[in-house]
Amino acid sequence: MRNSKSGMRCAVLFLLLAAGVQFPALAAAETVIKIGGSGGALGSMKRLAEAFTRSHPGVRIQVLSSLGSSGGIKALMAGALDLAVSGRPLKDDEKANGVTEIQYAITPFVFVVHNKVAKSAVTTHELEQIYGGQMPDWPDGSRIRLVIRPEGDSDTKLLRSISPAMDQAVKSAIGKAGMNFAVTDQDSIDMVAKVPGSLGAATLSQIMTERPPVKILAYNGVNPDVKAMAKGHYPLFKPLYLITVRQAAAVAREFAAFIGSPAGKRILAHSGNQPL
Repeated sequence: MRNSKSGMRCAVLFLLLAAGVQFPALAAAETVIKIGGSGGALGSMKRLAEAFTRSHPGVRIQVLSSLGSSGGIKALMAGALDLAVSGRPLKDDEKANGVTEIQYAITPFVFVVHNKVAKSAVTTHELEQIYGGQMPDWPDGSRIRLVIRPEGDSDTKLLRSISPAMDQAVKSAIGKAGMNFAVTDQDSIDMVAKVPGSLGAATLSQIMTERPPVKILAYNGVNPDVKAMAKGHYPLFKPLYLITVRQAAAVAREFAAFIGSPAGKRILAHSGNQPL
């Protein structure tokens, strides 16, 4: 009787295995690659990861929530990430820690407002007045609510580079009490979407991949798209870098190569980027 039951269990196990049922002890190990960093690039990374894993069934790519460029680089150096994405180039002290950069794309840097703001375009002069406090209201009389990034953030540096007057205006806005401060790209776009009358900035790539309920403004009469940027008509853009370590896992290096492949570049181009 005992042999009969044992034989029956073996037969059932054989049938289950033949049907493709996997058991924890028998399942193939999954390779996990972790990516994080600048929030403006993460939507594109998710699309690239989906395409890559379709042809690599044993690999899972985990795109973490926004850590910011500096946070992503630190996490990579600490071994918590396999790859990082950054909106700025590496600093000298970061390069000294064995990390390298590859600029893989540029994306338009755009101004965004809450959906109910009665405004479709903005000029440099208006931005100088808004950030400087001389223009506190929108044309319909509603209050302008600026969404500010930290002083050392790459978005803040880009804003300040627009003009000498803008440099002073942004510096003044950062020093004012009661401002809406956002640490990460996701925090910033969430705040613009939720706070009535708000004005902030983002990458076109983030807007196209995450599709938040915000409105993109034309800038100095030019719609901020990739074609306008490529032709030099739209002057504001952010570089995007892939940050790696020399001892990166083989699969991480393979994914990095995929980003620069023709297939990867097509995904980037359809995600609000100009691949390089």
